[in-house]
Amino acid sequence: MPFSAFDGFNRRHFLAATGAFTGMGASAFSVGDAMSQARQQTTVFSGGMIRTIDDAMPVAEALAVRGDRILAVGSLDDVRGAAGRGARMVNLEGRTLLPGFFDPHGHVSMVGLQARYANLLPAPDGEGNDIPALQRVTRAWMDRHADLVRDTGLVIGFGYDDSQLKEQRHPTRDELDAISTDVPILFLHQSGHMGSANSAALAAAGISASSPDPDNGVFRRRDGSSEPNGVMEETALFAVMGALFTRLSLEANRQMLVEGARYYARFGYTTAQDGRSSTDTCNMIAGLAAEGALPIDILSFPDILTSTDVMATPLFRRHYEGRYRIGGVKLTLDGSPQAKTAWLSQPYFIPPEGQPDSYRGYPAVSEQKALEMVDLAFANNWQIEVHANGDAAIDLLIGAVREATRKHGKADRRPVLIHGQTTREDQLDELKTLGIVPSLFPMHTFYWGDWHRDSVLGPRRAEFISPCMSAVRRGMRFTTHHDAPVANPDAMRVLSATVTRRTRSGDILGPDERVPVEIALKAMTLWAAWQHYEDDRKGSLVAGKLADMTLLEDDPVTIDPDRIAGIKVSEVYKEGGKVAFS
Repeated sequence: MPFSAFDGFNRRHFLAATGAFTGMGASAFSVGDAMSQARQQTTVFSGGMIRTIDDAMPVAEALAVRGDRILAVGSLDDVRGAAGRGARMVNLEGRTLLPGFFDPHGHVSMVGLQARYANLLPAPDGEGNDIPALQRVTRAWMDRHADLVRDTGLVIGFGYDDSQLKEQRHPTRDELDAISTDVPILFLHQSGHMGSANSAALAAAGISASSPDPDNGVFRRRDGSSEPNGVMEETALFAVMGALFTRLSLEANRQMLVEGARYYARFGYTTAQDGRSSTDTCNMIAGLAAEGALPIDILSFPDILTSTDVMATPLFRRHYEGRYRIGGVKLTLDGSPQAKTAWLSQPYFIPPEGQPDSYRGYPAVSEQKALEMVDLAFANNWQIEVHANGDAAIDLLIGAVREATRKHGKADRRPVLIHGQTTREDQLDELKTLGIVPSLFPMHTFYWGDWHRDSVLGPRRAEFISPCMSAVRRGMRFTTHHDAPVANPDAMRVLSATVTRRTRSGDILGPDERVPVEIALKAMTLWAAWQHYEDDRKGSLVAGKLADMTLLEDDPVTIDPDRIAGIKVSEVYKEGGKVAFS
């Protein structure tokens, strides 16, 4: 699902951007100088596969770039003629050139955290397959980053997944205390909706046996006691994060954001999203944009519950300035299916610890609040993206959009369903009728497909998670995302999951929902650009569009589908200039 975790708490303390951007001038990050000379000449790419994602010419022999735009696409003779004498020739050496990938939902401001702190992800992305491994990886990270631990007084481990741990449970405060009782340690679940803290972290956040559970959150307790056992759900986690992340400086946050953007580029993305941004996050990114520090475009969707003030600023616009803009607002209606906090219409296959057999998860906001927020977006002509994983939450979204449409009339608003893991057939029909764009999360079939089948949803419901092909059969455009840092912003893993739906165990979860490669590529490029009203300048390799391009070592259309996930990104071009990877 979703990173509504880091979405979920107010990042006012975590990203305390005050407007006085100090300590990291343009010279520290500037990407413009390195590209300026290249933009003065015309470059012709040939000698490999050029997949344009343009139905009028799906494959081309050559492509020319002049400045930040694509000059010509077609046969080598025609493109060289358009380029003129003196053009620089680039031999693709049999590799495959595609449009740069467009992230339809993620959290780039948090990906730097993923890139910088202890990697607790399970295989194949890390070594976190049992609790002793989590402890070992964290101790090793602390040894390598002793200065950072000393300066911040904080250790963060990101990405553990109880469904993949040998113990099949969350690590407790006692197991984190075994790493250190002196420095606060916070482990963040891969979903972003749960976590675990050691005793020092709980104390630093003011959490004790007398602390009540917050609304829509839980501090799990030791058996027979009110003493927290360190495991936190939803808003309980966000409260602790908000208290601890004040230890991270503005400079550290600015560095992390640029590192996160470069990490996106490493996987072929030329446009990244920051979903559920706070006002302070938006201001910080805008400051970096003004300095020319952003290597790729960043598109923010601020939290409609906390950050609508920024919607009245010039940052909300259809064009980018310094590679940044605000595109609309974000609303979160529930949690995560793999963490069993998504809001379902029917009970979970196996309820989580301490819950009855009737447990269905829970909403993040009331029905009335959801109706009010969607109405607010429609009234102000704000595009709204809505996190809804469980089908009960999706029902709430559909009802809110139906009512807002009745009140404000039909228009090209493109409200977006984010994740939609448990979307039902009847709900797809409603989405189409109401013009709601499904941005789905088929990576779940790989990362948590076995868990969904065996524990979360059961075999029948699990087969239909992220029903991409059912959307295609209805003539609907859909998009696919990674929700980084819930998972790596790995475009090839997104593509592989959409095409094969193969789980970690090798099962194929929902074979009827597999999508042909050519359509799956559209969902990551042209349709993602369309979702955000940018298909006039991004998403396909067409003359006049921005020269945002990704070069892959292999052709995902002709390679064995089960090898797609292993395709490497060779180079990335943003507006004609190479992007240096993180």
